[in-house]
Amino acid sequence: MSVSTLSESSQNYVKAVWSLAEWSDEPVTASTVAARVGVKLSTASDAIRKLTEQGLLEHARYGSVNLTPEGRAHAVAMVRRHRLIETFLVDVLGYEWDQVHDEAEALEHAVSDFLVERIDVHLGHPTRDPHGDTIPTAAGEIERPTAVPLGSLGADRRARVERIADDDPGLLQFFAEHGIRWGCEIETRPAAPYSDTVEIVIRADDEFEGNAGGAEWPRLPLGRAAADAVWVQPLD
Repeated sequence: MSVSTLSESSQNYVKAVWSLAEWSDEPVTASTVAARVGVKLSTASDAIRKLTEQGLLEHARYGSVNLTPEGRAHAVAMVRRHRLIETFLVDVLGYEWDQVHDEAEALEHAVSDFLVERIDVHLGHPTRDPHGDTIPTAAGEIERPTAVPLGSLGADRRARVERIADDDPGLLQFFAEHGIRWGCEIETRPAAPYSDTVEIVIRADDEFEGNAGGAEWPRLPLGRAAADAVWVQPLD
């Protein structure tokens, strides 16, 4: 059954439940779903109850919210739509990566399954979106890359950026200005004591401004919110 058969609200809820669990081991609750969707707890609780009755969610009273197999299939289909649209907007229409999230949120409800597949073919079946998130296959398969939060890495480590959370456009602009993107390599440095920051050096080619002659890159301190948005794969 196509995800297009669901209402826009139902599409948002199943995608929210899936997204909350994608990079977190914390239980998904009605409160976190409400915050993700941007509604009151009472509104989310009512929606969760209805989706449970429809067989898309499982939710014990005061317990966690989980997707049924059917609900997961719909959620992954929505994630596929969203990430393919983001990739199309960047690769074909010239959007910046900080401009695509809200556009994709609106367009994902309007496109047909046929258009989604044509976008996929036109793009050459991409496997990652502009922020590094994995794009599910048409069969609903998705492989989460091996990655850990940057803040958990410790000092004097080498790593490759695997994904960057895309829910803060201002933060994405900051990362772009400093050359932090999916696929770039970084090295961590000891941060100032009690600063609650993570200091990194971005490794890029010598043509990048500020790296004349291959000199040591300047250190970039990242606050906790910025560090938590970056997921990396250790290289050492």
